[in-house]
Amino acid sequence: MAQPFVLPDFYVPYPARLNPHTEEARRHTTGWARRMGMLEGSGVWEESDLASHDYALLCAYTHPDCDAATLSLVTDWYVWVFFFDDHFLETFKRTQDRAGGRAYLERLPAFMPMDGTAAMPEPVNPVEAGLADLWTRTVPAMSPAWRARFAEATRNLLNESMWELSNIDEGRIANPVEYIEMRRKVGGAPWSAGLVEYAAGAEVPARVASSRPLRVLRDTFSDAVHLRNDLFSYQREVEDEGENSNGVLVLETFLGCTTQQAAEAVNDLLTSRVQQFENTALTEVPALCAEEALGPDECAAVAAYTKGLQDWQSGGHEWHMRSSRYMNEGLTTGTSAPFGTSLGGRVPGLAGFGTSALDIRTLFGRPAEARLRTLTHRPRPVGPSLLPEFDLPFPLSLNPHLEYARVRSVAWAGRMGLLNDIWDEAKATGFDLALCSAGLDPDATREELELSAEWLTWGTYGDDLYPIAYGRTRDLAGAKAATERLKACMPLDDPAAAAAGAVTPMERGLADLWARTAGPMTAAARASLRHSVAVMLDSWLWELHNMAQHRVPDPVDYIEMRRLTFGSDLTIGLARLRHGDGLPPEARSSGVLLSLEHAAMDYACLLNDLFSYQKEIEYEGEVHNAVLVVQTFFDCDYPTAAAMTAGLMDSRLREFLHVKEHELPLLCDDLGVDDRARTALGAYVHELEDWLAGILHWHRNVRRYREEDLRGGAVPWRLGTPAGIGTATMRWPARAQRPGVSV
Repeated sequence: MAQPFVLPDFYVPYPARLNPHTEEARRHTTGWARRMGMLEGSGVWEESDLASHDYALLCAYTHPDCDAATLSLVTDWYVWVFFFDDHFLETFKRTQDRAGGRAYLERLPAFMPMDGTAAMPEPVNPVEAGLADLWTRTVPAMSPAWRARFAEATRNLLNESMWELSNIDEGRIANPVEYIEMRRKVGGAPWSAGLVEYAAGAEVPARVASSRPLRVLRDTFSDAVHLRNDLFSYQREVEDEGENSNGVLVLETFLGCTTQQAAEAVNDLLTSRVQQFENTALTEVPALCAEEALGPDECAAVAAYTKGLQDWQSGGHEWHMRSSRYMNEGLTTGTSAPFGTSLGGRVPGLAGFGTSALDIRTLFGRPAEARLRTLTHRPRPVGPSLLPEFDLPFPLSLNPHLEYARVRSVAWAGRMGLLNDIWDEAKATGFDLALCSAGLDPDATREELELSAEWLTWGTYGDDLYPIAYGRTRDLAGAKAATERLKACMPLDDPAAAAAGAVTPMERGLADLWARTAGPMTAAARASLRHSVAVMLDSWLWELHNMAQHRVPDPVDYIEMRRLTFGSDLTIGLARLRHGDGLPPEARSSGVLLSLEHAAMDYACLLNDLFSYQKEIEYEGEVHNAVLVVQTFFDCDYPTAAAMTAGLMDSRLREFLHVKEHELPLLCDDLGVDDRARTALGAYVHELEDWLAGILHWHRNVRRYREEDLRGGAVPWRLGTPAGIGTATMRWPARAQRPGVSV
């Protein structure tokens, strides 16, 4: 069968190496798989299948430095996970047996007890037998913290197979953001990162395991592994198995382009994620080690873990070029012409494993051009922001206490000192943050609405202040110190004592809001609120870090951090707390509810970026705007990037509606929740709809993004015509209108 596209040139900056114990691992894992019942008689594999897939070679490439016993155990883990994937496909995906699949998955966590000596159920299939054996052999060498992380990654890998099953059943193809997030869980690379810790003898210190730098290392590693796999497995998954969970298919559908163009775009995103890994490893990880005062052994463990992830990337690439499981015609043998000729490929005379890192196109080709674009953006005149139609189907409701909150919130800003430097009373009045609160909280009491408006006032002021006070001067140390002082204004034990050390306007404002908001809360709700504020503050430091490098963010990193810089976790968190008693715990922590929240957050954040493009790019010299990120990534013009951003925003809205109408009812059925819990979930979804409607209404009417607000006086303009990949289905207004005017 002809390949559906020509595989692109991959960015592989690290040489692959082969573990010398490969043959021993092959012999061991074949015997192990047979003892677990995975071969003859399983209905899934024969020994010839296992031999042709050669998972021992995969592990020998991805873990080149471990000893024979460790390599054999790690190989068994990979045999188990690939067998699970194929077993689930044959047993439940092909038959679309959702009930059977869920029952099958619900038994598996019992084979991963935190106490390694605890009793397990009797295995009834090869997957259960394999997991029980592997868990018992692995966990004695690792800490309880690692066990918890690895068990969670394993549960995610197993449970989110239901998401793939649901999409196959519905014939639904995910949008790009949804796909990246879900692929991390079903694709298993976070699980692989846990095995890197084991194989490298480099367990990450528990106190930094959840920090942003370590999370980004894990997530960029995961995304790169999955996107690479999607390119190699497109033919098998999409054309043979009927899968619709493949990044090439996702972009092919979203962009409305050819399969070859989608493959190139996936490879560009893969390159961007590897380059984000490099940037994080070199700039954020060392700072983390210093700030957390990690000891020499802990720093060495983090370094070895980082190296282990690099080894996995290069080794995984080499294995994909050789395994019979994947589409790799023309990549496993032979030599190619040097860069600049029509043949492409490897360096002449240097065929064989590990030589992909010697291809000079990884230094001077598309990867280098893409990296250069992220570092060479310059502020420029762009004209008024281009706005699409906003087909938001949720009605707007405004709180009747709007005027009261307007007066009170501006007066509060004056008392706190927020109107004495970058803001004045006219600006605060024009920004009309009470209008936003009135849409977000249409049912709030007068006092609740005032408090909401003041939270938005404080957060927007801080978002404006940080780039001016610390970004332009690259005062990262000053910003870090200011952030820690702000966190100190949110004591958990005695909220009323928050004002004791508050000095600056931001500190006084936060201390006042904290005492009034957190005081009546339960301890759990108070901790949740503090976390939401803290992650928003930390996300502003991330923006400053990029500003210091003059670096346009990687697309995935931007989307995920934008939810925090926008303060969406804070404002949605307040809505979530109102229904906390009614939401069943299983639903509150489910991937379904998280996907609903993320879809809403992304719609609002992308909407804000469309409105604020001129303000941020032309007047503030910002690099944190989704339209600019898309422009930089695709190397396209502004109208095209704006249209693609609008398309992504619309796809997130469609996902929100899909989750609301299909996945939430399924979740309720699966969990067997009662009517009270269903009512609470419905009320929470309605809160999110109000949140979106209120944000759109505020952007259309606020005096913050309009041409006359930015440079004093309206300037006639027309929309550019978007053209190129991904813009065919974008809907734009028939007549151009200035930002801020209702459309």
